[in-house]
Amino acid sequence: MKIFLNLSIVYHVVRFLIVCIIGQTLYFKFTGSEESRYIFTILAMEPWGRIGLAILETICILLIIIPKYVWLGALLAFNLMLGAILSHFVFLGIVVQDDGGLLFGLAVLVFFLSIYLLYIERKKIPYIKDSFPID
Repeated sequence: MKIFLNLSIVYHVVRFLIVCIIGQTLYFKFTGSEESRYIFTILAMEPWGRIGLAILETICILLIIIPKYVWLGALLAFNLMLGAILSHFVFLGIVVQDDGGLLFGLAVLVFFLSIYLLYIERKKIPYIKDSFPID
């Protein structure tokens, strides 16, 4: 028996995963949880960096939910997660407060999921669709 994988389902699951993962971290950033305050203190960005990034992540989620702007939300998610990954490598380390590398792993996952969305949405990205012929 062949298993048919509908790419439309994968596309929507990827959007849902990004929204859920980023959305979950928003709660901790906006409420000022101990772990969030610790991370942004290490980064010398507490509290304004924490709140500012939470606002950017909220915008990212809204853009990914709106079909016309999925590409823009994915681009924002890509950049936010790149910053998170680099922050882990340079300042925080992979494991933060005995989380077993969970935050780092989620950042990497969202990073790659956003690359997938950017690839799928490439025909909607203004500069790319106007400058390069895409099949």
